[in-house]
Amino acid sequence: MMYDVVSNFTYHAPKDDQPRRYEDIRNIAKGMAEFIVAHCPESREQSLALTKLEESVFWANASIARHE
Repeated sequence: MMYDVVSNFTYHAPKDDQPRRYEDIRNIAKGMAEFIVAHCPESREQSLALTKLEESVFWANASIARHE
């Protein structure tokens, strides 16, 4: 558990192909966000969908940073 605490609150400098992978994830999520905005009415639900998408990008990138 202490290892997780230390790891989760430590800066992980990008290495190798990580920056490209972060960018790929953001670009794919951006396309999905644009699709949601274009196809879903402005609403609390749309806002939540976009928030969850942002969270998904964060966690996907965190998995790359923390576990490689």
